[in-house]
Amino acid sequence: MLVTAFDILFFWVARMMMMGTQFMGEVPFREVYVHALVLDEDGRKMSKSVGNVIDPLTVIDTYGTDAFRFTLAAFAAQGRHIRMSEKRVEGYRHFINKLWNAARFALMNMDGSDFLCEIGGNPEQIRDTLSLPDRWILSRLNTVTETVAGALDTYRFNDAAAAAYKFVWHEFCDWYLEAIKPVLYSDPVKPENDEEKNSTRRVLWQVLRDTLILLHPFIPFVTEEIWHKLPGTEGSVMKAVFPLDNPGSENLMVSDPDAESEMELVTEVITCIRNIRGEMNIPPSLPLDAVLQSEDEETGKTIRQHRNMIITLARLRSLSTNAPGERPESSATGIAGNATIFVPLKGIIDFAREIERLEKEIAKLSKELETASKKLSNEDFLAKAPEEVIQKAREKQELLFDKKQKLGSNLDKIREMTTPED
Repeated sequence: MLVTAFDILFFWVARMMMMGTQFMGEVPFREVYVHALVLDEDGRKMSKSVGNVIDPLTVIDTYGTDAFRFTLAAFAAQGRHIRMSEKRVEGYRHFINKLWNAARFALMNMDGSDFLCEIGGNPEQIRDTLSLPDRWILSRLNTVTETVAGALDTYRFNDAAAAAYKFVWHEFCDWYLEAIKPVLYSDPVKPENDEEKNSTRRVLWQVLRDTLILLHPFIPFVTEEIWHKLPGTEGSVMKAVFPLDNPGSENLMVSDPDAESEMELVTEVITCIRNIRGEMNIPPSLPLDAVLQSEDEETGKTIRQHRNMIITLARLRSLSTNAPGERPESSATGIAGNATIFVPLKGIIDFAREIERLEKEIAKLSKELETASKKLSNEDFLAKAPEEVIQKAREKQELLFDKKQKLGSNLDKIREMTTPED
């Protein structure tokens, strides 16, 4: 295979093909991977005379090699150019830090010589002891492994990087690690807690191990460093067996649609309650009550079965599940699946003060939006100002408009909840 940019296809690639067939009697390569051109953040080709060249060594010194490599892979869509800016590299450095911190948390829970004994065992027997978050993350790991493998085989490196990024950040770190903390921190004296903890630690080990293997082609240095600190690993991660090709006793990975469906409902409920908290400006430390109403018996059963996880992650004081009925007084509402969620807010927020605060904020935004709109409707400004200045003015206008719309929606919700006696 030949790797090249499109701008020398005729001058170099076609010439190599013709020379190979003419003088060697065979083609020099069977496949050509045409990668993107790296441009500056304004879409211009880098030029020393223009002064818009980004020195990769400088970027590496500032943000790290892995962050720079992952940035290039994430934006390497075929047929598109890469608009390189240091802000993008900085964003992927946060991703590297996220993985590093997740690994530190996992390794803290794998201390002790006895942990290596837990890695083996019969996968079928271990799966029978797994909690919903454990089954869910293994199923998601199975899916993302297939996605990354398929994307790499077809040279869609950006799709492989995007799938790995989403899994690590949003599923492994944001949901799974938070869901298993109560299990890992549980009282070790109780035998049932000890068994559940061991199963969860076993799953955590495999997910971290397989994630390092998936990410190694993109971020080789950080993954290699973590690999050597992970119990039960040998040699270099670059020689590790790819998860799909590892049918050994340590492989718990399997597709589990039921677990994914249940976990999707649970995360929707938690996200709905968190959104209500954010929209109503309620501090995360303040516990809330929630009422879930649904006609579907399976939905109610799933919520009751995983009630403790929802209470912990949504920071609730109580959660009740009922058949559809009257809406609780002065409550915010949300929808999760085919269930309606009510969060009573009487005594939690001062409705009158919150209405006053939102009205003042909306009035302030209206003035700023009017000023921004006048500026963009000024013909002299549009004719004389540089394009980047005009673009920033438009982005500011959109930001102000979106914020005003959101605050207006929150104000309508609070007015709707307010009753005469409030």
